[in-house]
Amino acid sequence: MRKFTELVAESAKHVDELFPWDLEEQLQENPDILIVDVREPYEYDAMHIPGSINVPRGILETACEYDYEDTVPELVEARDREVVVVCRSGNRSIFAAEVMQKLGYKNVTSLKTGLRGWSDYEQPFYDNSGNEVDEDTVIDFFTPKLRPEQMSKK
Repeated sequence: MRKFTELVAESAKHVDELFPWDLEEQLQENPDILIVDVREPYEYDAMHIPGSINVPRGILETACEYDYEDTVPELVEARDREVVVVCRSGNRSIFAAEVMQKLGYKNVTSLKTGLRGWSDYEQPFYDNSGNEVDEDTVIDFFTPKLRPEQMSKK
């Protein structure tokens, strides 16, 4: 049996990653980059990179094609566009970017360190109402909150 971290590492071999400072620079050079946030809607609503779109990981494949209730036309038509996939820590985005490559996306990368790294790099987040989220709220949101029963028994 393989562990989650092993699956992520295996998929990462097939996906280009960029760091938050690289994404900031690329956005300045090309504001047309499509940022796809694959977190759950409640996560996206709480805070996200301005201009990103939310396509939860669970519906990604059908969102990438026409003729489904989950279809996101902007995403379907982005196969030749520069796409950066983001999530909380950079793990879900690795899986999503790999799947998108298999679906024919030619220029898709994953944000290494995820939005936690974007936060550490002190980049802005906005909530679903368009308000900038203050730094303390961002830090609290991205701080893991494991319950005792979620911890491994070493």
